[in-house]
Amino acid sequence: MKYLAMQSHDIRSNLATEQYLMNSQQIKPPFMLFYIEKDCIIVGRNQNTLEEINQQYCEEHGVTVTRRLSGGGAMYQDMGNLCFSFVVPADQIRFGDFKDLVKPVVDALHEMGCTGAKVTGRNDIVVDGKKFSGNAMYTRDGKAFSHGTLMYNVNTDSVADALHVPKDKIASKGIKSVRSRVTNIMQYLKPEYQNLSTEEFRDELIKKIYHTDSLKAAQQNEYHLTSADNAAIDKIEQELYKNWDWVYGKSPAFTIKKRHHFTSGTIDARMLIEKGKIVNVKIYGDFFGTGDVHDIENELQGLKYDPQTLRQALNQFDLNKYFMGIDPADVVNLIAEQH
Repeated sequence: MKYLAMQSHDIRSNLATEQYLMNSQQIKPPFMLFYIEKDCIIVGRNQNTLEEINQQYCEEHGVTVTRRLSGGGAMYQDMGNLCFSFVVPADQIRFGDFKDLVKPVVDALHEMGCTGAKVTGRNDIVVDGKKFSGNAMYTRDGKAFSHGTLMYNVNTDSVADALHVPKDKIASKGIKSVRSRVTNIMQYLKPEYQNLSTEEFRDELIKKIYHTDSLKAAQQNEYHLTSADNAAIDKIEQELYKNWDWVYGKSPAFTIKKRHHFTSGTIDARMLIEKGKIVNVKIYGDFFGTGDVHDIENELQGLKYDPQTLRQALNQFDLNKYFMGIDPADVVNLIAEQH
């Protein structure tokens, strides 16, 4: 079985690599992929991206957001997380049967000291009732593809912050993530595996999967990307994983309500979002102003629903004219930001 240890730390490039290798004939299945990402969130194919992420937090902390081809829930990753993927002939696996597919990884973790690791529920690997791995699967052209995470030394505070959806009232038809108690695997391993870098942890895992004490011996099975491979991967990355329409525009329709009572009146903004854009907006309230709020509604309609775009649009107005006695910054924060 061949494997590829990706050098990129960009989730979008790595997902494009997965897709390219699955759809091309460069490596014959079965094969494995390993990769490590900078801070990012990957939402499932059928999810509402904006309902899964704290967008303001992601923008302020440089968290990359993208969408994958497979279903399932949103996952946060950072450099303390190791991703792995399996590609096998579809007729060798029952769709959704993660237990058999991830068995080499679970067996390797058992050998490294985490004897309590087990596959449970639909697609999780847990220890002591806490999740440290989530997995997703899809099939295409006679191949089954499964990718999963291994939380080795992830910043769990960032997981909570980046995936903590603000309390705007959102009604959506998207598939929502089920939040679970999570843990890092590092503390459950034998002492010699507890203070490794994520790259070193990956290499130890590879040795166990290939039943060798020598990384050099395992690397005889390693595939190296060619310049032609990289050109094809870059094309997929630009067309899909860096494409706003794929990441946000594929989200199902949803409604959002933002309401706040200020000393000088209440503002109640309702928006209908379709394919990531505002298709209808109404602003209600008992505020005073000489301007007609229809001006603002008309300006917002058709815009992408993201904080930066909304801030730019609202800052074009003299908001004191429309919401007398209410600080314009508070108006912008209410309508544009996630709280």
